Amino acid sequence: MTVHVRPVDPAEPRHDWTLEEVEALFELPFTELVFRAAEVHRRWFDPTELQLSQLLSVKTGGCPEDCGYCAQSAKFDTGVAAGKLMDPETVVAKAAEAKTGGAQRFCMGAAWRDVKDRDLPKLAAMISGVKSLGLETCATLGMMTPEQARALKAAGLDYYNHNLDTGPDYYDKVVTTRTYQDRLDTLAAVREAGIATCCGGIVGLGETRRDRAGLLQALATLPAHPDSLPINDLMPIKGTPLGDSPPVDGLEFVRTIAVARLVCPKSMVRIAAGREHMSRELQALCFLAGANSIFIGGRLLTTPNPDKTTDEALLADLGMRPMGAV
Repeated sequence: MTVHVRPVDPAEPRHDWTLEEVEALFELPFTELVFRAAEVHRRWFDPTELQLSQLLSVKTGGCPEDCGYCAQSAKFDTGVAAGKLMDPETVVAKAAEAKTGGAQRFCMGAAWRDVKDRDLPKLAAMISGVKSLGLETCATLGMMTPEQARALKAAGLDYYNHNLDTGPDYYDKVVTTRTYQDRLDTLAAVREAGIATCCGGIVGLGETRRDRAGLLQALATLPAHPDSLPINDLMPIKGTPLGDSPPVDGLEFVRTIAVARLVCPKSMVRIAAGREHMSRELQALCFLAGANSIFIGGRLLTTPNPDKTTDEALLADLGMRPMGAV
């Protein structure tokens, strides 16, 4: 008897990716990999559109964690001073400036290990104020309990960012003060509260390609794929343990974007940190491979980012436009 097997649609989300399957995608010829990713991207998104996000550090420095890439850890001498949580009015004013500058999404980041209940009223006021401007809201505040997640959801939070950073086998080479399971537990609390998840990682931490595949396999086998999937290219910070890490080859970064698009086809794949040292051509390849969001504004937390004029020229030369623009 002949068994007819329905072909698998590569653009439909799967949650059963194996590490070996993800590694096999990385091993495809570069042009074939990018072509497959571009085809999948077009099934779910307009390839001429980019969502423009802006990120503000609402509480800088003094974090007790030992994330080896981070300028804001109190354990490293990076020259970043510890500050207090900003007032909601100041944050909303910054968000209004970001919207005027073209941002469609506003992200608020605090250098904390976890959210403290005493800070929830201020955070809720920030989120509701930014939401009232018509911006999509995102926050990254460290670990959270289910009750805290529900409070931020009630304030109008659309997305919560909590990255896995790297693959599970390499994780303890990067962070020792928080476990992989801690991160997964926070993501579970976010999902249960009805907040969209923003979860990705960083390349250039000294990891291998297998570790990058491990990160993407971990993301693709979550109970729900990340709604937003940022890929950061490490901006080495002097004074951190990873401050002398060698850069990842540009084509390898594009491969990572392409594989992210293939294993999480409906996610917003965002180029986060690192665009400052990327060529225009490299960024264009990332967009071709499925990236459909960038961070704008002159800074990302504590590191530089291309300015408004540079980004406007890039989009114009590529014939691309902000998402939703006519």
